[in-house]
Amino acid sequence: MREGISENEGNTEGSFGNNEEDYTEAAALTDTRRDRNARESLRWIEEMIRAMQRTRGGGGSGAATLGEVGPGFEMEAQFVAPSLALRSSAFRASWLARGESSGSSSAVAEAEGSGKEKCDRDAHNKRAKVYSCSNDGHYAAVMSSDVGDSTPSADRDLGLSQSSSTPSNNEICYHNFMWNNNSDENPLNSSGGRDGSDDSLISKPEDVEVRMDLTDDLLHMVFSFLDHINLCRAAMVCRQWQAASAHEDFWRCLDFENRNISVEQFEDMSRRYPNATEVNIYGAPSIHLLVMKAVSSLRNLETLTLGKGQLGDSFFHALGDCSMLKNLNVNDATLGNGIQEIPINHDRLCHLQLTKCRVMRISVRCPRLENLSLKRSNMAQAMLNCPLLRLLDIGSCHKLTDAAIRSAAISCPQLASLDMSNCSCVTDETLREISLTCANLHILNASYCPNISLESVRLSMLTILKLHSCEGINSASMSAIMHSYMLEVLELDNCSLLTSVSLDLPRLQNIRLVHCRKFADLNLRSIMLSSIMVSNCPALHRINITSNSLQKLALKKQENLTTLALQCQSLQEMDLTDCESLTNSICDVFSDGGGCPKLKSLVLDNCESVFPLVGCRAITALDLACPSLELVCLDGCDHLEKASFCPVALRLLNLGICPKLNMLSIEAPFMVSLELKGCGVLSEATINCPLLASLDASFCSQLKDDCLSATTASCPLIGSLILMSCPSVGSDGLFSLRRLPHLTVLDLSYTFLMNLQPVFDSCLQLKVLKLQACKYLTDTSLEPLYKDGALPALQELDLSYGTLCQSAIEKLLACCRHLTHLSLNGCVNMHDLNWGCSGGELYEFLSKFSSAAVFSHENLPVSTEQPNRLLQNLNCVGCPNIRKAVIPPVARCLLLSSLNLSLSSNLKEVYVVCFNLCFLNLSNCCSLEMLKLECPRLTSLFLQSCNIDEETVEAAISQCGMLETLDVRFCPKICSISMGGLRAACPSLKRIFSSLSAS
Repeated sequence: MREGISENEGNTEGSFGNNEEDYTEAAALTDTRRDRNARESLRWIEEMIRAMQRTRGGGGSGAATLGEVGPGFEMEAQFVAPSLALRSSAFRASWLARGESSGSSSAVAEAEGSGKEKCDRDAHNKRAKVYSCSNDGHYAAVMSSDVGDSTPSADRDLGLSQSSSTPSNNEICYHNFMWNNNSDENPLNSSGGRDGSDDSLISKPEDVEVRMDLTDDLLHMVFSFLDHINLCRAAMVCRQWQAASAHEDFWRCLDFENRNISVEQFEDMSRRYPNATEVNIYGAPSIHLLVMKAVSSLRNLETLTLGKGQLGDSFFHALGDCSMLKNLNVNDATLGNGIQEIPINHDRLCHLQLTKCRVMRISVRCPRLENLSLKRSNMAQAMLNCPLLRLLDIGSCHKLTDAAIRSAAISCPQLASLDMSNCSCVTDETLREISLTCANLHILNASYCPNISLESVRLSMLTILKLHSCEGINSASMSAIMHSYMLEVLELDNCSLLTSVSLDLPRLQNIRLVHCRKFADLNLRSIMLSSIMVSNCPALHRINITSNSLQKLALKKQENLTTLALQCQSLQEMDLTDCESLTNSICDVFSDGGGCPKLKSLVLDNCESVFPLVGCRAITALDLACPSLELVCLDGCDHLEKASFCPVALRLLNLGICPKLNMLSIEAPFMVSLELKGCGVLSEATINCPLLASLDASFCSQLKDDCLSATTASCPLIGSLILMSCPSVGSDGLFSLRRLPHLTVLDLSYTFLMNLQPVFDSCLQLKVLKLQACKYLTDTSLEPLYKDGALPALQELDLSYGTLCQSAIEKLLACCRHLTHLSLNGCVNMHDLNWGCSGGELYEFLSKFSSAAVFSHENLPVSTEQPNRLLQNLNCVGCPNIRKAVIPPVARCLLLSSLNLSLSSNLKEVYVVCFNLCFLNLSNCCSLEMLKLECPRLTSLFLQSCNIDEETVEAAISQCGMLETLDVRFCPKICSISMGGLRAACPSLKRIFSSLSAS
C-alpha cells in the first residue's frame, strides 16, 4: 500500500486516466476488493490468535518461547508483530478502517493500484527485492508501546506478555500457510514493511535494497532443503520467495505432530494442498475429527501417522475410501470403544503399525500388507488375512493366548520375521506349527518366553535367533538349533538352565552368552564366526573355538575358566580380564603352531594364573611363540619363574616386579625397549633383539658377565644401559661394552666396582655416567678423567654418596671443564668448595668483593690457557663437611645456571660471583652466617631454615637485579616486618615466602 505510493512518486500523473467516470469506477472496485481482502486476512489472523490462546491454555508443547524457537527468530517475530498487535481492539479497528480510508482519495487509490500492479510484476521478475531490517528495534518498540497502551487486559486474556509475544512454531507455520496461497493483499507488503505504517519506521528502499538474481528453478532447488518452519520464514522475505515456498512439492508431508491445530485449520490446509501424500497428527487434539478430514479430502494420501487419543469405528470403516494409503501408523491410542472388534480392510496397505493401542479384538484383511506391528497392544485376539505378510511383531502383547498367536502366525505363510518376545504364553507346540507353515522364516525373537525349549522344533531357514531369558532353554535345546544350518546370529543371554553349548554351524557369525549362571562348557566350530561375547558366566571352565574369521575375543570375568583351546587363524586381540583360574597350559594356545599365528595383543588383567598378564599370581611358566604378537604386559607376575618370547613382534616389554623370574629368553626383531627392573634372581637371560635401544636391568643382582656379553653381541644398537644394583657385573662384562658403539648412557650406581678402566676404554661415546654410592672406588679411579682426558664426550657425571677424597674432587673440578652436569651429593670427604682461589688470592678476592666492580671487564681474568667451563648444574646436597663455598670470576663458570647446596648443615660462608646463575638453593644450611652474591640474573633464592640475619640478606640480594622469588621461611632472625626492607633492597622481587605468610 505504502509501497505503491513510494514507488510511483513523481509519476502519478501518468497513472491517472483521462476519463473521470472510468477512474471513479476503478476506485470503487479497488475499495471493495481491499475491504474484502482486509477482512479475510483479519479473520485468519484472529483464528491464529485463538489457536495461540488454546495452546497456552492447554499447556501443550505448541507454545514456544523466543529461546525455544531458536536464533534468528527475533527478526521473524518483528515481521509477525503486526499480526500479534491485532489483539488490541483499537488496532483491529484501524486495520478494518484502512480499507475505508484508502478509498477516500482517488489519487491514492490509483497510486495503490499502480503499485499493486508493479508488485505483481515483481513476483514474476527474475530479480527479487530484499530489504534489510535496520530499524527492527525501533519498530518493535513502537508496536509494544502501541499494544500495551491500548489493551493491557488483552495480554492476560491471551496468556501472553508484552515482553514475550513470540508465537509458537505451529502458529507461525499455519499463519504462513495462509500467506503462501493467499489473496492479493498480504499482511506484509513486498518490501517487508507494514501496510499503512509510517515511513519513519521503515528504511528507505534506495538505502537498504539488495538485489539477488534467483530464478524460480534455483529457488525451488534451494527451498527443497528447508523444513516447514524455515520455509515459512523464507516466505516473509518477498513475494517471489513467498510464491516459491508455497509450491506443493514442499508440502507433500503435512507434519502437525504434537501441535495444537484446530479442525478448521487442518481442513483449510487440506483444501490448499489436496495432493499431500503424508500426514502426521500424532499428539494433536481431536485426532478422530482431524483424521476423518484427512481421509475424506486427501485422496492421494499414502502415509498416515496418528496417536494419543481415541479413534472411532467410523475411521476404520472409512479407511477403504483412502485408496492410495500404503502406511498407517497408530501409536498409544484407543481403537473404537474398546469392546467390539476393529476391522482393518484395505487393498493397498503395505505397512501397518498399531503399537501400544487399547483394543479388545482386531481383524486385519489386507492382501498387500507386508509389515505388521502390534507391539505392546493389549488385544486378546488378532485375526489376520494377509497372504503377503513378511514381518509380524507381536512383542509384549501379554493378553494374546498361545492359540491366538499360533492362529495369527500360521495364517501368514510368507512370514520371514517374527517377534514374539515377552509373550509368556507361547509354547513349543506353537513353534512347531510355525516351523511347518512358515518355511521362509529367517528371523525369530522369542526372548522372555519361559515355556519354550525348542523340543522337536525344526527351523532350518533361520538366520537370526534371539532367546534372551528363556528359562526353558537348556543343553538339549542345542540339538534343535543345530538343524538351523543357515543360522548367523545366536543370542542366549540370561538362560539360567543352560549348562553347555556345542554347535557346528558353518554360517554362524555372532554368538552372545552373558550372565548364564550354570553355563560350564562352550564348544563352537564355524569358519565364519567373527564375534563372540561371553561374560559373567561364573561356572564356565572350558572353551574350545574353531574359526577362520575371528579377529577379537573377549572372555571377561570368567573366574573358573581353566581350559582354553583355540584354532583361530585370524585372531589378533585377546582379552581374558579377571580369568583367575587359567594355568600354564594357556601358553600352548599362543605359541607357534598353537592356533593363533596372527595374535597381536594380549589383555589378561587380574588373571591369577596367567595373562594379561597383570597381577597373575599363579602362573609360573610362560612360553609364547607368536610372530605377530605386538603387546603383552607382565607387571606384578610375582610367581613367574620362566618366560620365553620366541619369536614375537613386541616393540616394548616390561617384566615389572617379577622377583622369581630366573630364566628369560627373548627373540624380538622389532623390540626397542626392554625393562627387567626388579628381577632379582634372574641369572640366565638370552636376549636377541637387534633393534634394542634401551635396556634397564636395575636390581638384577644375579645378572653375570657372560649374560651381559651375550646381550651386547646380539643387541649392538643399545644406547642406554642401566645396570644399577647389579653387583655381579665385573670387568669382563664391562669390556664387552665395546660392542656398543652407540652407548651414551651408562648407570653403574650401587655396584662393587673398583676399576673403571674397562669403561674408559670401551665407551668412547659416553655422555652420561652415573656412579652413585660406588663405595669401592678409590681416589685414583677417576684419574683417567682429569689426567688422560678419558671420555671426551662426557657431559653428565654423578658421584653422589661416594668416598672420593677432597683432593680427587678438586682435581676433577679443576680439569674436567667439559662437564655440564655434576652431582656430588652426600660426599662426606668434601670439606670446602673453593673454586679457583687459594691463600692470598682468596683474601684479595674477598677484599675486592663490592657492588659492580667485580663484574667490570678489567677485573675478569684473561687467560688463554684456561678455557671457560661448560658446567650448567652443580649439586652438592647434604655434604656435611662443607664450611665455605667460593665461586669467584676466575673459576670462569660463565654458563652455571643452577647451584644446590641445601642440607649442608655446617656451611657458614657463601661467596658467589656468577653472571648466568638463575637458581640458588641454600635451604636447611642452619649454620649459614655470611652470604655475598654478585649474580645479576638470579631469579630464585631459597634460604629456608637458615640462621642468617636480615642485614646480610638485604646486602646479598641488593646485587641481584632480576630476583623474583625469595624463600626465608623458618629463618629465626628474619621476622615478617622485615619484608618491606627486603623489597626495598631488591625492587624486582615478586614473591617472598616467610614463615608466617606469603607476600
